[in-house]
Amino acid sequence: MVFTKSCTASRYLNKTSTDRIINHQTKRQNDTMKISGFSMVKNADKLYYPVKEAILSVLPIVDEFVIAIGDCDPGDHTRALVENIGSEKIKIIDTVWDIARYPRGMENAHQTDIAKSHCTGDWLFYLQADEVIHEKYLPEIRNKCEKYLDDSCVEGLLFKYLHFWGDYQHYHKAHGWYPREIRIIRNLPEIHSFESAQSFRRIPDFDGLNYRRQENTFKLKVAEIDAYVYHYGWVRPPSLMKSKTKALATIHKGREEVERMDKEGKFDFDYGPLNYLAEFNDSHPAVMKEWISRFNWKEQLQYGGKPNPERPRHKHEKCKYRIFGWLKQQLPFLKEWGTFKNYIRAK
Repeated sequence: MVFTKSCTASRYLNKTSTDRIINHQTKRQNDTMKISGFSMVKNADKLYYPVKEAILSVLPIVDEFVIAIGDCDPGDHTRALVENIGSEKIKIIDTVWDIARYPRGMENAHQTDIAKSHCTGDWLFYLQADEVIHEKYLPEIRNKCEKYLDDSCVEGLLFKYLHFWGDYQHYHKAHGWYPREIRIIRNLPEIHSFESAQSFRRIPDFDGLNYRRQENTFKLKVAEIDAYVYHYGWVRPPSLMKSKTKALATIHKGREEVERMDKEGKFDFDYGPLNYLAEFNDSHPAVMKEWISRFNWKEQLQYGGKPNPERPRHKHEKCKYRIFGWLKQQLPFLKEWGTFKNYIRAK
């Protein structure tokens, strides 16, 4: 007999989605649970994304890893980096990015959906190319997937985040940096990447174009998992940080606007004083050992003093964000006050 737990928030999970879960359970009664990893990327080599490490970090607990690799620039070796992992679990989908058709960052979500569409697992584990999982969390992740497999109240699993900044010993606790995000979802056709691919929503009758649609979209019901995503997107040499921010701005603002901003020096990057951040004294994922050994820009970083008054301040350097951050750390009931919260806790 297949058991599906009743859900008090059933208005967020329609009959079609529930039936799909039940049918999926019936189909695999004699099979083991299957987890698919998935991601999307373009120019990871050129822009200093640890995509190989991201994949390796979850490869032990996934049955397949699907990655959509975009049309990278000449001289970029992203595809070779992924191929050289040498695992039969990895499935590469070659894609062409179209930011004219998917502006304002939506190409990120579109590419994520392409990878998702090729996944075959019960659960889908999404990692962006700069996100890595510590090996100590893999048993907990697997256990939670088993625990909630037949519980239709849970559409996804919510992870905690460590956002590293500048080097590998400093991370953000400041207000304005999302402390949690959905990274495991059920394999349901109505669940789509959302906005610029930070998160997911259930979008019935999706047109395949407007990933920023708000009407008739539903936040996923999630269970929180005691595991962190290690986010290294803001740890790279300042010159490459400039290249990365230009690439992201191009996806969101278009090439012409980025060219104008570049002429005005908008992308010159300065991490600022790292003493504004929290110090990290734990271990990094084992797969990051070689990557971290390449750290050679310490002399370009500022470990004390005040921000450069000649540039706009980063969000975490601004007084109001520092005050909000301090209040949230001191008063637990304010922990999620004012944070991006694209989910509903079911557990």
